[in-house]
This record gives sequence, structure tokens and C-alpha cells, in this order.
Amino acid sequence: MIEDEISISTLLKFNLEKAGYSVIAAMDGRKGLELALSEKPDLILLDLMLPIMDGMEVCKQLRMDKNFTPILMLTAKDEELDKILGLELGADDYLTKPFSPREVIARVRAILRRTKQAVSASNQLDQMEEPVINLGTMKIYPEKYEAIFNSEKLELTPKEFELLLFLARNQNRVLTRDQLLNAVWNYDYTGDSRIVDVHISHLREKIEEDSRQPKYIKTVRGLGYKFEAQK
Repeated sequence: MIEDEISISTLLKFNLEKAGYSVIAAMDGRKGLELALSEKPDLILLDLMLPIMDGMEVCKQLRMDKNFTPILMLTAKDEELDKILGLELGADDYLTKPFSPREVIARVRAILRRTKQAVSASNQLDQMEEPVINLGTMKIYPEKYEAIFNSEKLELTPKEFELLLFLARNQNRVLTRDQLLNAVWNYDYTGDSRIVDVHISHLREKIEEDSRQPKYIKTVRGLGYKFEAQK
């Protein structure tokens, strides 16, 4: 947890530990980045406004270092620009202050549950046949949370992978933003579907030759998105 407000840090640490989690806390961005890289946590709670190095820069540095630990960004600002910028830099989710410890714990549990399921499945690969989704020049390995595109491994955050996997499993079907929010995020984002658009944009940058004229992830105006596999 990287949070510089002592009252919030103390409250969240107490409630998270009470819920059974081990918490390492940092009060500034630079120290938080060092701990994130050295301690290899399962999840990072990252405040946006931090001394020395802000949350945006911490997030950017982690992703540039190919560190895809899930990041739940905490922000006191209720402005769309801050939310979207955080997602653009690779955050998986966000919460706007004020929030309750119960809400934070619910988000943490949801993210870690999916991560744990992925690790558990990966550990069983030697005992079971691995289901591979073949989509032309793309191969998706659900058990390993990996995707290969044009013979190269895609560098995807956990949330980007989950979105790609759901789209691929429902190829040629039009999926609304609400359907994607419910399936991939499992949260009530009423009126705030921009989180889907940002992650779709990230995927397009990684699998499309021209993200402005996508061949795989098509926009269905007024409805949502459709994934079309290329032969």
C-alpha cells in the first residue's frame, strides 16, 4: 500500500490485516516503487497524489519494468481525466475517495481471487491437457494467462488478458460495455463505461496493425464491441 495520508493508511492497514492480508506500507512514491519491486506483492494499492513521486509515475515505472502486478489506484479526485490517465498508464482499477474500508477489501478480494485462480491453474499444467484458443496468428493460453501473437508473447496486464480472453471466447458476438463490465470487472460501474474503452484501446495497440482501423476488435456503434478472428 502506497498512501501518504496517515489516517487512511492506518485505517486501511488495520482493516486489511483484520481481513487476513499481510500489508507493507509506504508513505511516498519512491519508497513504494522500491518495495513493489523488491517485495513482489500480490497487489498494489496506489494513491494518486504522493510526495517525491506521484502515483501516475509509480504506475508508469512498474509497467515499463514489465511488472504487471495488479494495481488498484486510490484517488481523491473525482475527475474523469485522472481516472482515465491512471488506466492509460496500466492501472487495473480505481476507487475515488472517500471510500469505505469494506469497499476496498471487496475490490482487493475480487482481484486476488482471479489472480489466485490463474496461479492455481498454472500449477496444474503438468497434470492436465492445456486448453488453447487458436485464432489464426493468435494463440491464447487461459491456464497460463498468456497470449501469443505473430509468434511473440503479448505483454498484457491481468485485466487486459481477461478482457481479451472474454472477447475471444465470444468471438463474432456483439458485446455491450455493460456485459464486458459485468464479466471482466464484476463491479457496478453504472454510468462509467470508459474503463472498458480504455482497455480496448490498449489491446488494439498491441494486436492491431492500425488501431484506427482495427481488424480484430471491431466497434459496433451504439452497442459495444465484437471480436473477429483473422485466418
